[in-house]
Amino acid sequence: MLAETICSAASAAGLGVAAITAYRKRFLTATRIAAYSLVPVGLVLTGVVAWVSGIAFKPSVWVGFGVLGLAWLLFMTTRAVERRGGSTRAERKAARAAGRDEAVAPGASAPSLGAGGQARPQAAAKPKQKQEAAPAGEDFSDIEAILKKHGI
Repeated sequence: MLAETICSAASAAGLGVAAITAYRKRFLTATRIAAYSLVPVGLVLTGVVAWVSGIAFKPSVWVGFGVLGLAWLLFMTTRAVERRGGSTRAERKAARAAGRDEAVAPGASAPSLGAGGQARPQAAAKPKQKQEAAPAGEDFSDIEAILKKHGI
């Protein structure tokens, strides 16, 4: 009963503000204020206010919210632990499909595709040829790592 009275008073006050705004020739703003003012009365008439006030004062409802919060906390904790482990669900699924228990390397799940959409086996052989061609005194591993990173 108290909630319905408060909603009705809020609607009446909002409609009064809308009337004053309309008097000042700001009709668009006045219409918006009137629309917002009618929401509390609409909630009272549909029974939403009675439903919410019935829920708010039941201890079993608050226990239910606590259980939902605990479930959310457990879910988020397991997601955080999963992310810290370094493996994703897709990697573990691929490992199980391959018959292994260990996780797949991150780069192994994304093959490099050429312009035709097929993997290029000769691209993996090129860095080895470059290493064999380099003299013994020079080390180009840093340059090769940068080139590999950019797909060259």
